[in-house]
Order: sequence, then structure tokens, then C-alpha cells
Amino acid sequence: MKISLIIPMYNESAIIADAAKVLSEYMESTFEEYEIIFCDDGSSDGCGDIVRDLELPNVRVEGYAENRGKGYAVRYGVMKADGEIIMFTDADLAYGTDVIKKFYDFYIENSKNEDIHLMIGSRNLDGDGYKEYTYIRRIASKTYIWVLCHMGGFKLSDSQCGCKAFRGDAAHDIFSRCEVDRFAFDFEVILWAEKLGYAIKEIPVKIINHRESKVNVFKDSFRMLRDLRRIKKNVKKASK
Repeated sequence: MKISLIIPMYNESAIIADAAKVLSEYMESTFEEYEIIFCDDGSSDGCGDIVRDLELPNVRVEGYAENRGKGYAVRYGVMKADGEIIMFTDADLAYGTDVIKKFYDFYIENSKNEDIHLMIGSRNLDGDGYKEYTYIRRIASKTYIWVLCHMGGFKLSDSQCGCKAFRGDAAHDIFSRCEVDRFAFDFEVILWAEKLGYAIKEIPVKIINHRESKVNVFKDSFRMLRDLRRIKKNVKKASK
């Protein structure tokens, strides 16, 4: 079963060569069929060319000239992927590489007995999920997620985890309907999955490599709440 791995990137030249090499070696040694798609979100630092110049097997760079946001980058990459399982994670490999096979194996082992369309990583389901965070950062992140999920009406424990996987056809169906380009895209994906009746499973994950988030908890929260209200309205009135 082929797995497509999407890596959105924006001005990641400082880390992207090492990340690409680590991912390529891991995927080559772990899966018979795979592809890695680095989606360049209008970077100005040449990180796309850095990946291309490595000429790694089953690795390609997709992208566009203007910066659009992480949501657009993930959506663009997903629509270019053809794996039976499509997964995305962050360029800094915050959750490590073993999490990729963890999601893959969960799908293989459980999809025989039940429908699985969307798998969401959750730091709140693993006792060490936030181990690399400072106490203040941990509390801020948990509060941030709780507020947004409460406003969105979600019962999930970690909607914002940057590690999600989909059955291929479900991924294309969901993302073809999405319109949000920036950080609120996770909410839109979940709302569409629920609207379309897709089964969602949460899988415990933990932070392996921690760097400061590009999300400003206070400023971006208000923007995301505004986007969330718009997303809920759009999804509610849409037909399946």
C-alpha cells in the first residue's frame, strides 16, 4: 500500500536538507511504495532548490511563487499525491519519523474491521506528549486548543496537532472542498470530515524535536476564531 508524505515548507533552508535526508532514508528503509512531496509555500530562501539538488529517490518538490499559508501548502500537496494513505507532518519533524509507520500500521491493522478515513495525532493522549515544552508553553498550548475546540464544538483532544493522515480518496474529497489557507485549516478539514460522515481516529503522539511555533497564541487565536465562525457557516450550508 503506497503512502504519500506531504511536508509543507516556508523558508526552511536552515533545516530542510537534513530533514529531507532523514525522511528519505527512513521511508526507503520502511516502505515498499512511497512518495515524499515537499510543498514550497512561496519561499524566498531557495529551500525548494535545496531539496531538488539532493536528487533523493521518490522525492519531489511542488509549489508556487506567492506565499499562501500552511493550509494552502498542505492542500496543494495533498491534491498532488496519489498514495492510498496520505499523511502530512511538519518540516522540523517535530514528532520524529517513527510516527509515520505508527499511523500506517494503525490503519493497516484496524481498517479491515472498521472504516478509518482520518487519523489525528494527539499530544494530549500521550503522557509525554508535551515533554519537550516548557511549563508555560504547555499550559498556553493546552488552553489554546481547549478554547478553539470548545468554540468549534469538537470533542477531539488535539485538533491542532501538525500530524494527520487520511485514506487517499477521503483526503482528496475533503481537501477539494477546503478554502482556508492559513492555520485554521485544521478546523476546516475536521468539519468537512464530520459533514461527509468520515470516521476520525485519534492516535497518541509526542513532541520529539521542539522549536518555537510560528503561531502567535494570542494574536492568531482571534484570527482563527474569526475563521472558525466563517468555516462553520460555509460547511453547514454546503451540500455533501
